[in-house]
Amino acid sequence: MSDVRDKQFWELADSFIQLANTHLNEVKPSKISASALFAASRFNAFIITASASSKEQLIAEKEAAIAYFLEQYESMLRENLDEHVARYDQHTGQ
Repeated sequence: MSDVRDKQFWELADSFIQLANTHLNEVKPSKISASALFAASRFNAFIITASASSKEQLIAEKEAAIAYFLEQYESMLRENLDEHVARYDQHTGQ
């Protein structure tokens, strides 16, 4: 999968974040985070399954797909944490 970070990508990402933020007054952030991770994994499992032409292909490519999504998540998490570290003083007023 290639880098898909175009305008539409950022708008979709922002819409998911905005939806998550609407729950902050009623739900612990850790539960929102866990449910977002679950939703992403469920949707990605659907996408992986839908792209397979057979059950055998799905089974054969399952581990490679998992490795790909784990790598992507780690890369994105590191990138976002680095951004938060760089702006930490702005966010905390320190």
